[in-house]
Amino acid sequence: MRLVLLGAPGSGKGTQAERLKQQLQVPHISTGDLLRAAVKAGTPLGLKAKAVMEAGQLVSDDIVLGMLEERLNQADAARGFILDGYPRNLAQCAALEALLARLGQPLDVAVKLDVPSELIVERIAGRAAKEGRRDDTPETVRERLRVYSEQTEPVARHFEQIGKLRCVDGVGELEDISRRVLDALPKTTAA
Repeated sequence: MRLVLLGAPGSGKGTQAERLKQQLQVPHISTGDLLRAAVKAGTPLGLKAKAVMEAGQLVSDDIVLGMLEERLNQADAARGFILDGYPRNLAQCAALEALLARLGQPLDVAVKLDVPSELIVERIAGRAAKEGRRDDTPETVRERLRVYSEQTEPVARHFEQIGKLRCVDGVGELEDISRRVLDALPKTTAA
């Protein structure tokens, strides 16, 4: 199963990806985790990313895509993968589709977790208070939701246009949401 999980910040992508990983027996790949691991390990791409980050800039899509390609070429990703939060915009979407075509691993499905914005603000505020994170104020969360709507919603529309998008209600008990996600997967490839 080759799967992209989409959803606004705080929609539960990471939580559901971890749960799906067990069910589907494929790796959960977060580009943020890849980036941190490559920097820590001092890989060639990690060193490039570290230099960019130390200069206060955003890591380029090319570097992230290179890290993603390295990860997808590892043995445990041969049966599939769960991409969490990537692609974030249409340029990344096109680059990902070209990479997957080159690797002979076309995407099976994109699952979007639908959660109302105000519930996301509440979720993140609760998580911020619990974890002592001062940067997750309601105002910053609303700004992240605005950016998501502007940049990532078009990715969901693209997947919808090519018949790969499944929308899932992301509100409720974790087990219920996980069941909905599993039910949305193509039956020919679902575990």
